[in-house]
Amino acid sequence: MTEAIEIPAHWPVLGALDFGWDHPTAAVKLAWDRDADCLYVTHAYKAKQATPIIHGAALKAWGAGLPWAWPHDGLQHDKGSGRMLAEVYREQGLAMLKEHAQFADGSNGVEAGLMILLERMQTGRLKVFAHLNEWFSEFRLYHRKDGKVIKEYDDLMAATRYGLMSLRFAAPAARRIRPKLARSDYDLFGD
Repeated sequence: MTEAIEIPAHWPVLGALDFGWDHPTAAVKLAWDRDADCLYVTHAYKAKQATPIIHGAALKAWGAGLPWAWPHDGLQHDKGSGRMLAEVYREQGLAMLKEHAQFADGSNGVEAGLMILLERMQTGRLKVFAHLNEWFSEFRLYHRKDGKVIKEYDDLMAATRYGLMSLRFAAPAARRIRPKLARSDYDLFGD
């Protein structure tokens, strides 16, 4: 837990989304201090039984062009339109990554993601803004039974895990702008 700080424009940022209907659709925004290899959860969103147009409108406010990680169930086709769920969100203006969240080696194991999350927390390299009460509520409920993770009330945790898996695609909010050089017909070198 940390108090909110102003995120420097050069830090890479990434949104991560967990789709839902009966259980909430959840999203987090992550900012990465590469120098300290510290990840900050800066925003959290959770809403139940709402359509992608509602979620998209809320999440676009987090930043134009923010890259979005998403789970493999985004490959499923929407029952109404027949389009992939990730594509439906892309049409709502979210910059969905080309592929679903996965590690660089192509795997997407829950346990591996949880271990990275836990390791970062134990070493102080994952900080969550203190005002994100829903995130902390979920974190306190997260538990195992007979050694297995109980996958209930874990939507923000899942979104955070997807973000960790896709961190290599985070991009700075401040894009470099190349100055345009003036064009001239004048021969500066007299050749």
